[in-house]
Amino acid sequence: MKNKLKKLGLSWMSAAIIAGIAGFGGAVSAQEESVEAAETVVEFGDAYGAFMGDVGASSFFTISNLWLLLAAALVFTMHLGFATLESGLTQSKNTVNVLFKNVFIITMGILTYAFWGFNSMYPGDFNGFFAPGSWFDVDASMEYMSSAYADYTWYTDFIFQAMFAATAATIVSGAVAERVKLPSFMIFATLLVAFAYPVTGSWQWGGGWLAERGFYDFAGSSLVHGFGGFAALACVIILGARRGKYVDGKIKPIVGHSMPLATIGVFLLFLGWFGFNGGSVLNADPYLVSLVFVTTGLAASAGAMGAIFLSWILLRKPDLSMALNGILAGLVGITAGADSISPGMSIVVGFIAGLIVVASIIFFDKVKIDDPVGAISVHGVCGIFGTLAVALFSEAAPFGIQLIGTLSICAFALVFSFIVFGILKVTIGVRVSEEEEAEGLDIGEHGQEAYAIKPS
Repeated sequence: MKNKLKKLGLSWMSAAIIAGIAGFGGAVSAQEESVEAAETVVEFGDAYGAFMGDVGASSFFTISNLWLLLAAALVFTMHLGFATLESGLTQSKNTVNVLFKNVFIITMGILTYAFWGFNSMYPGDFNGFFAPGSWFDVDASMEYMSSAYADYTWYTDFIFQAMFAATAATIVSGAVAERVKLPSFMIFATLLVAFAYPVTGSWQWGGGWLAERGFYDFAGSSLVHGFGGFAALACVIILGARRGKYVDGKIKPIVGHSMPLATIGVFLLFLGWFGFNGGSVLNADPYLVSLVFVTTGLAASAGAMGAIFLSWILLRKPDLSMALNGILAGLVGITAGADSISPGMSIVVGFIAGLIVVASIIFFDKVKIDDPVGAISVHGVCGIFGTLAVALFSEAAPFGIQLIGTLSICAFALVFSFIVFGILKVTIGVRVSEEEEAEGLDIGEHGQEAYAIKPS
């Protein structure tokens, strides 16, 4: 009753403000419209109050809605994790550029997902392989506030999904670091998040052809990570390696300037992944949320162990960057089946992902695909493995549709990125000049440095 009275009080206050504005203009039609608007607000307030007065609805619905909002906040912290990880694994002269791209991605991602992506990805009445999007806002109505829609509100759904959408472009950011033109990257990232990501997302999460065929990707091993990883692969192939990386047939390491920053970034990503996977339950079911937390933590830990084990053998030294990427590999590997793979098998999945990421990073270096942060291996290669792991280590989906689904999603991202980034290359260019790359993108693109005292 307290919530209802509070809502009604706000409703009448809103009505008074609307009526006052209309009266100031002196237009009769405006007054009539304001009265109608006020009545709509009051009507919604009555319905909402009645809904929240239902003990059954107000308990689980409210808790689930709150959990999903908290999960969205956890996923938001992952963008800080990406920013610190990418800047730590690159040279100090490019720190401002890396951080700027991450600021742009999350803010652009939320806005473009509101204007186009959300309705395109979740069109309701799905009409084939692609559905046009529109402004996401709706009039206040119980249709978007009740458990008939889900265990959360329309707005909670939007902000949670928007955090996922921005992640795809963030994956690309690290792979193309230290030599990409900022305007070209901004254009590409916007098109990727606004139009490409919602297409493949709608194939599964929007009720499209993959969903109809039984494809299973709980939180996005393919739909988010595989998509971003193969978009990054296309961009890196077109962009080329950093100067000095491959000289006379030999690989010359270009070390990152701050391993503490990189480590902080991975731990932030680890933390945020509990929201990424745990929130994908889409309600506060005690069993499922706790299960997903456990499988997520176990797989990440096993991923670190797998990467440490193999990299120590191959490189003859315990490599911190490989251990960090092992954690991320385990997280990506379990994401598709975090709710369907048992805790015991999640350890196996994570350990295998940790082995795969080490082998993949070494492979791409040998074929001269320069990825400063290992994003293609972590997200792309391990994203495919994680999707197939659903069929291999659980009974949630058959292997055939998992293979078709992950290859379709990754191929779409690869082809889309080749086309768009290729067009940018022949029009405005995608790579900075040799002089600017040597000087650093912080000075060339931004005219400022990250550190007053340069790290040694």
